[in-house]
Amino acid sequence: MSTQTEIEAAVFRRLLKHLDEHREVQNIELMNLADFCRNCLAKWYVSAAEERGDSTDYEAARKLVYGMPYDEWKDKYQTTATPEQLAKFNAKQQNN
Repeated sequence: MSTQTEIEAAVFRRLLKHLDEHREVQNIELMNLADFCRNCLAKWYVSAAEERGDSTDYEAARKLVYGMPYDEWKDKYQTTATPEQLAKFNAKQQNN
């Protein structure tokens, strides 16, 4: 493994740790501010695996990103989006 790949892998693990330490940050907030969320990371993981001839299903990737099964994370940490968050999200989706 090259040094660059090792660094990139370490950065990815740190990002996942950071997100895990800030479970109060909701996916809709991430989408509204940064145009990506935990689910996007899982989709990108699946895509990168497929590009390299490996198969990883979406739920396994989400478990990696969330640190637990998605449904469990959702039950424990996900809150209902506010009308303001939904309006911002929907407006952003219309502009894309």
